[in-house]
Amino acid sequence: MNRKRSLLFLGVFSLVLLSVVLFVRGRAEKAEILLSDLPEGNCTVIMVGKDASVDGSTITTHTADCGVCDWTWRHVPGVKHKPGDMRKIYHISQYKTYPPSEGLKWDLYKKDFTGLEISEVLTTNAYHHGMFGYMNEYQVAIGESTVGCQNKMVNPTPTPAFDLSMLTLIAMERAKTARDAIKIMGELAEKYGYGFNDDGEMLAVADPKEIWVFEIMPVGPLWTPKSGKPGAVWCAQRVPDDHVSVCPNESRIGEIDLGKPDYFMASPNVISYAVENGYYDPKSGKPFSFKRAYSSPEYLTLNAVNTDGFYSRLWRFFDLAAPSLKLAPEMLNVDFPFSVKPDRKLSVQDVMNFTRDQSQGTIFDPIKGIRGGPFKNPNYHRKTRLICDGRAEYTSVTQSRGWLPDSVGGIVWISFGSQDTACYMPFYAGITDLPKSFSVGDHWVFSRDSARWASDYVNYHVQPIYSEAIKNVNEALAKYEGPIVAKITEIDKQATDLFKQSPERAAKFLTGFCLNNAQEVTKAWWQLGDELLVKYNRLYYYDIPKRMYERHKLDAAEWWRKAARAYDILMEPENKK
Repeated sequence: MNRKRSLLFLGVFSLVLLSVVLFVRGRAEKAEILLSDLPEGNCTVIMVGKDASVDGSTITTHTADCGVCDWTWRHVPGVKHKPGDMRKIYHISQYKTYPPSEGLKWDLYKKDFTGLEISEVLTTNAYHHGMFGYMNEYQVAIGESTVGCQNKMVNPTPTPAFDLSMLTLIAMERAKTARDAIKIMGELAEKYGYGFNDDGEMLAVADPKEIWVFEIMPVGPLWTPKSGKPGAVWCAQRVPDDHVSVCPNESRIGEIDLGKPDYFMASPNVISYAVENGYYDPKSGKPFSFKRAYSSPEYLTLNAVNTDGFYSRLWRFFDLAAPSLKLAPEMLNVDFPFSVKPDRKLSVQDVMNFTRDQSQGTIFDPIKGIRGGPFKNPNYHRKTRLICDGRAEYTSVTQSRGWLPDSVGGIVWISFGSQDTACYMPFYAGITDLPKSFSVGDHWVFSRDSARWASDYVNYHVQPIYSEAIKNVNEALAKYEGPIVAKITEIDKQATDLFKQSPERAAKFLTGFCLNNAQEVTKAWWQLGDELLVKYNRLYYYDIPKRMYERHKLDAAEWWRKAARAYDILMEPENKK
């Protein structure tokens, strides 16, 4: 009788599983058709206004989810120049890397000189940069997300002198406020052209007082400086101080009002270019919308549901920050608000945790049902695009804080690799160096000298037995990340007291603190990776302190065993059933 019941269960389970497979396959094929002409989203930017944060910080993030890009970071000191000095402009690809045997990217990119030199400023700012410039000594901060544009706008020719990385470096060197940075980048792109390596891009540009969404796009492959027309089209909108916003690889600026300069800035061709190219008809009676005019038409039809969660990050962030609004995942992404007031003020730790979000408990939960396998691994089911992503080169969280001296007030927090298994480390705006382990590393060459490889080493050993190993990672984060976040207020005070005596002494103190902490975290992550390898070796459980071995402690869940057996029966030839 028990055997009959078992066979009946397996038969029913097999039919259900077959139905699910066919249903999911059908939906996946529809989604694949729908998304076939769209670029894969890679970078998530979260923005928090100063009155929306717990401590009055403006906060930005950037998840550099490339998967194959350079992950290294540098500190660039400020330099004094003589009148008449010139600044060379280079083409810098976000995506290009070089074999370590050839040298480091941030030395080799200078081989790609555009031929353009612009007048140098008398004194450039010190700043920290990775793929882009992220934080300078005046607390100007940046986060980036590719947003695409109309196909005809792309300009892959070398005629435009500026691509996005170069624009951000110049902004870091010259800007003292977010508005300065936007005007510098916009005017350079208009005069000398924007494109080549990049198309539509968004930057979150912040300072201690405000955050702006800056979006810039090329103007087609036929543009030349001799045309007398702007070499880019751009627009910027300010995030209200008590609001939060997000950019998940989709243009976010809608209707604009250039009569409100405290909230909008734009290139002179922001509307006329759309009219000339048929992207906007002023006779339609509809107000001009930047995102509706310049986004690829396909983007205007997307939402979280009709893409099986692939375009769910916009909805997910607003649902996390302001669940009381009850924004529906079925709402078209283009209809979502530019920004919202969060249900509660957010701390920097809250924002870090948001970057680790995996849509748990939602309809897009990647471990729902059998998606995550026997050990509930969210990386198995890659159809849903999560805020947390295993392709991340690094994630930055910037804080700009107006009540402190600039060198103390600015912080860029950096974590390497997938956010769920990486530790955020703070680097003040006023430090004079970054760890040597941050300046080396490559996807194709393993190196114990690279901080990034330490994070990947842990991540690799978490994957086979995620539900168990992630507990060990969280214990490490509670030891190495949480206490540092809590200690920042104390470090701020010590540094500010030193700054009053001597800015140089404050810089030395902060540099020592940041480098020592990064060294400690990197060492701890290498050790954690070793421990995970031993503890869960061969999917067994080795109790290291007790020197005990338990073979069955990590056996797969019974439901998964039944599912595997049902699948076997389903796939057996008919004559063997």
